[in-house]
Amino acid sequence: MADQVDAPALDEVVTFTSDLIRIDTTNRGGGDCRERPAAEYAAARLADAGIEPALLERTKGRTNVVARIEGTDPSAPALLLHGHLDVVPAQAADWSVHPFSGEIRDGVVWGRGAVDMKNMDAMILAVVRGWARQGVRPRRDIVIAFTADEEASAVDGAGFLADRHPGLFEGCTEGVGESGAFTFHDGDGRQIYPIAAGERGTAWLKLTARGRAGHGSKVNRDNAVTRLAGAIARIGAYEWPLRLTPTVRAALTELCALYGIETDLTDVETLLEKLGPAAQLVEPTLRNSANPTMLDAGYKVNVIPGEAVAHVDGRYMPGGEEEFRSTLDRLTGPDVDWEFHHREVALESPVDSAIFAGMRAAIEEFAPEGHVVPFCMSGGTDAKQFSRLGVTGYGFTPLRLPDGYDYAAMFHGVDERVPIEALHFGVRVLDRFLRTA
Repeated sequence: MADQVDAPALDEVVTFTSDLIRIDTTNRGGGDCRERPAAEYAAARLADAGIEPALLERTKGRTNVVARIEGTDPSAPALLLHGHLDVVPAQAADWSVHPFSGEIRDGVVWGRGAVDMKNMDAMILAVVRGWARQGVRPRRDIVIAFTADEEASAVDGAGFLADRHPGLFEGCTEGVGESGAFTFHDGDGRQIYPIAAGERGTAWLKLTARGRAGHGSKVNRDNAVTRLAGAIARIGAYEWPLRLTPTVRAALTELCALYGIETDLTDVETLLEKLGPAAQLVEPTLRNSANPTMLDAGYKVNVIPGEAVAHVDGRYMPGGEEEFRSTLDRLTGPDVDWEFHHREVALESPVDSAIFAGMRAAIEEFAPEGHVVPFCMSGGTDAKQFSRLGVTGYGFTPLRLPDGYDYAAMFHGVDERVPIEALHFGVRVLDRFLRTA
């Protein structure tokens, strides 16, 4: 299929990315965010194209946008296309350009959200507006969702939409969203395009140790800080066992075929060594994980507090939640309680599906030198919340990136940026995929 994207769409994706970056939608957690200006911007561009958007809020200012494009085949299931509008904080003093400038320089768009994920929001807008100009209708209904609060709990975003407005997603069986389909350069001339077909579960934990408060100069065998420190040290040092899910097995199998390596899944560590840099695509998702991130105890140096608290970022593999729970019980011991501060499910999506084949074909058409492989994401996306509606999720935000561009470092990193050519590639691939999905 020839490139069917019109010239205005290529201009618009750059403009929309830059404009959305300039709308500061920093999500600091705890409800400290206001996505409404970005939601209104996206909704206006949809309305200009004759697509009727709904603006929905659980909390004032935390706005989501949902719209449906009717397909030509009413018997076909609908497809969900989603991207979030919020971004993580950025300290301007650390950046080469102001993180909310949306500056376009030397063929690159700079700013917070350039890859996570206002670029994808812009691609979606550019594609569907191009369809409106050309009179194109997709085969199946396309439901577009621009969400709030993905960078925190999603309670004001995808969670709210799934729980309170499920009717807007009627008929959606599959969804496409964040991450995946970017160029991974292996350092040996190969270009790999990993498409996400799974996510580890989210397990953000609060640990609480209690003891006997007292004077800092006295012997105290019931010190809450000591108890908490012991638990945190055990969690940080723990080596989680290897757990291969179907998605990770498929990733290893395809990578081994690409490199001409015998697929011996009984010795994964040796396999990773043979894969070289490409091992990065699977290594973070071979195990559960738990990383201590926050500590809070005491109020004066000579006072032993009666309570000490810590937070841990835990992630568990599909099918690994019970192991995660029992391991945390053992590592925390009898003197430290733990609870889920925030929990979301792990996801596993089939890689032998028609939609995965469609994504693969779209990448291969515009990047024939590329090698598409499935992978499991180490983190999580709004696909978790939409899975409550029976939507099978994939990560597909296509970008052709130059060698030396550290894509992973752009997520929540300093000097986040995206090449214009990568945006153009993304629009072409997304257009091709959605026309035939």
